[in-house]
Amino acid sequence: MKRILMKPLTNLVLAVSAFQASTALAQMDHSAMQMEASATTVDGRDPHAYSDGYTLTEGPYALPGPRQLKLADEHRFWSLLGNRLEYDADNDVTTFDLQGWYGTTYDRLVIKLEGDAVDGRLAESQTDLLWGHALNAYFDTQLGVRLDQYDEGTGREWLAFGIQGLAPYWFELDLTAYLGEGGRTALSLEAEYELLLTQRLILQPRAELTAYGKDDAVNGLGSGLSDVALGLRLRYEFSRQFAPYVGIEWNGTFGATADQARANGDATKDTRYVAGIRFWF
Repeated sequence: MKRILMKPLTNLVLAVSAFQASTALAQMDHSAMQMEASATTVDGRDPHAYSDGYTLTEGPYALPGPRQLKLADEHRFWSLLGNRLEYDADNDVTTFDLQGWYGTTYDRLVIKLEGDAVDGRLAESQTDLLWGHALNAYFDTQLGVRLDQYDEGTGREWLAFGIQGLAPYWFELDLTAYLGEGGRTALSLEAEYELLLTQRLILQPRAELTAYGKDDAVNGLGSGLSDVALGLRLRYEFSRQFAPYVGIEWNGTFGATADQARANGDATKDTRYVAGIRFWF
């Protein structure tokens, strides 16, 4: 009876011992493989393991001279966007809002030019010369200078720092802070959204606000929230690069800026009906 009971128990012990021995052997083999791989490759992986020894600089398919094949983000590109080029016939005002850049995906020179011409004469303009660096996949940081020009007033120079890009839910944002002479400060925010009614007919709401830290009586600007513009434009894209549009825009001044406008006999609110062209290349 004892022999019958001991036989299954002996078999079980032998099976457990065999399993433990095989597991230990496998672990030893795996550790040896890791040690061998890490001694000859980076992070235990050979980047050319499946290329038969061919690389970008070696092998029968390598091009002579410096490396020719580059990724897209290594090349330099340029672009020019005319976001707004429009005319208000009631007030004889032409408004332009242009932006161009040159560089790579990560670093680029950015130039922004915005202003108004009244009766065929440049009334005021704002020029930003910026260096843009990619913050992440959707936003760039921008650092540079801004130059303001006024037909009736005094030009200003500012240091500029901001971010520009595509926010969640496909909002285009451009937020910039400025520091000027004598401790002057300013903040500018622009936001746009494109609503595709069809593949060619696009409705674009747009908002822009500006605030200043100090009064600037020479240029008719007051501290605090200075002005707000709310617009709605409907364009038809004959191509992605060329699209005429019509729109309406409401402009208003607030706070100390509105007080200075009233003192000068100017209106604090205005509604414009515009027609223009949006283009890029």
